[in-house]
Amino acid sequence: MSRDILLAIQRGMGTFSKGQKLIGRYILDNYDKAAFMTAAKLGRTVKVSESTVVRFAAELGYDGYPSMQRALQEMIRSKLTAVQRIEVANDRISDQDILAKVVQADIDKIRLSLEELSREEFSAVVDAIVRANRIYILGVRSSTALSHFLTFYFNLIFDNVRQVQSTLASEMFEQMLRVGPEDVVIGISFPRYSTRTARAMEFARDQGATVVAVTDSELSPLYQIASLRLLAKSDMASFVDSLVAPLSMLNALIVAVGRKKLGEVTDTFRRLEQIWDEYHVYEKAGDPSP
Repeated sequence: MSRDILLAIQRGMGTFSKGQKLIGRYILDNYDKAAFMTAAKLGRTVKVSESTVVRFAAELGYDGYPSMQRALQEMIRSKLTAVQRIEVANDRISDQDILAKVVQADIDKIRLSLEELSREEFSAVVDAIVRANRIYILGVRSSTALSHFLTFYFNLIFDNVRQVQSTLASEMFEQMLRVGPEDVVIGISFPRYSTRTARAMEFARDQGATVVAVTDSELSPLYQIASLRLLAKSDMASFVDSLVAPLSMLNALIVAVGRKKLGEVTDTFRRLEQIWDEYHVYEKAGDPSP
């Protein structure tokens, strides 16, 4: 319903109670702020009771205020400018303990992601990666960090991993020129979504590759392009993209793939340990300091 929530409010204005009309009008005019308000704060803002806000959510067909709030957040987060993100975050955090507020928000996103992530889809992604001829990983802007993380560990498991890196869309296509039906392409993007990543994934899909989207919701442009999806909730802490939940999900993906390739992973690290020892890469306990 998240795509239609503002339309649903507009259509219901003629039947809402007086208090519900105040809520509806405020959301229509200030949905960027309302999406991150608690039911109590929204009620205080429009001068109605918290219970009226809860009933308003039920009137729209949601099973509670948190569900309506998530629908609003999913609808707008990809549309907020950097300045709007700062304003919304300042309003959310206010003068509270910033450390506690941000960390608690990350904890909540991990919990919600775990509850909603399809175990069947997760297993299908693992199997596709293990069977792939080549594995392409792409993510730009803040998602570049996730792309680097996944590539680093997959390179310890496979010898067929290619990280697509570029600031130009044309160069991304050049790096994916030979993608084909036996390959897996993993595209990572969170609000504000990258059109470069979406276009590269469309190209991979059209070449017959298995396309995996790592993103936050069904509203993501990557969702419709992909044949497999891993959804993890992202958040915004001021102008900063908080990607703790996606990172945790990728961590689980690496572990799951590693278990499927346990023999190869063990051999790889046995060889690495020999190299590290031979070339004194890591200092051992008891070794004299240089």
